[in-house]
Amino acid sequence: MDSGKRLLFVALHRPGRSPSQRFRYEQFVPFLEANGWQCDYAHVLDENGDKAFYTPGAYWKKAKVVIKGFLSRMSDIAKADQYDIIFIQRETFVTGSTFFEHRFAKTKAKVVFDFDDAIWLLDISEGNKNLSWLKDPSKTKKIISLSDLIIAGNSYLAEYAHQHNDHVKVLPTVIDTDYYKTAHRISNGPITIGWSGSQTTNKHFLLAEPWLRNLKEKYGQKIRFVAVTERKIDIDGLDIETIAWDKDREVANLDMIDIGMMPLPDDDWARGKCGFKGIQYMSLSKPAVMSPVGVNPEIIEHGVNGFLADSVDDWTEYLSQLIESPELRAKIGAAGRKTIEEKYSVKSAQGKLLFMLENLR
Repeated sequence: MDSGKRLLFVALHRPGRSPSQRFRYEQFVPFLEANGWQCDYAHVLDENGDKAFYTPGAYWKKAKVVIKGFLSRMSDIAKADQYDIIFIQRETFVTGSTFFEHRFAKTKAKVVFDFDDAIWLLDISEGNKNLSWLKDPSKTKKIISLSDLIIAGNSYLAEYAHQHNDHVKVLPTVIDTDYYKTAHRISNGPITIGWSGSQTTNKHFLLAEPWLRNLKEKYGQKIRFVAVTERKIDIDGLDIETIAWDKDREVANLDMIDIGMMPLPDDDWARGKCGFKGIQYMSLSKPAVMSPVGVNPEIIEHGVNGFLADSVDDWTEYLSQLIESPELRAKIGAAGRKTIEEKYSVKSAQGKLLFMLENLR
């Protein structure tokens, strides 16, 4: 492409709001702009619309959000020919319709579709269970089929995309290692075992109850459990300290833990996950213990840069080893950080994304 290259990022949420958008494209914008791309954003949910859309009920407010979003997207379609690339992250609209994706595909711009979860599976937020009839599980394959390039977060997602389009590349979800850096806090108190997630993934934390009970019985006040999330987690007798997720304190809150956990069920949705919780822990030199599900065995070399735990006994054993040995925590944490710098950092991925976009024909 010649100079004056223009790219429109199309997604549901305003910049800075969605982790998926932040880590899949927003953090690459400075690099793209430094390499001659003009990058613009097009979202449908502002702060007020976001609150209305994820509140249970509030159907009239949601209807107004949909109408406003529809008009906004029609405006985006009208100016799409001004761009070289339309980069769609997950979907363009809040319903199951691919109306706008089809119209973007008919413009002069090339369409890139990026996704980082098994979003072809029906996954509805608690606030919108009664509106599940508006969703269409086949939406994802329809978007894939009409796109010029698909960028998948891992090989499991890429295999699904390949069923509907031959033009598929894998780009893992990565992290800014200049921003995610440990302050090398020295703890003289209890060893903190931590987890980070959202209200939709709190159920994954609950998988840890059996081994957390084992550890509490074994170590008592020598350990503590922390969950960084949007909704409080209560497990009787375990005293889980919940820290409200805060974008501005994201690094500081995670840096206070000593060991990070990422338990997952072995199901289709979890296999599509991109291991980002583990990547966050490892970027901060925290030893991570993760379920061997999906991409996690690609990230973790067991016993070298982290641990893979497949049973309650495994979780209890590997967490015990880390609790008891500060030397092991430091060794595994340092190896994890090195892995992130080499394979899962913005610096390692930004050139690959640029190459994909520059060579899109």
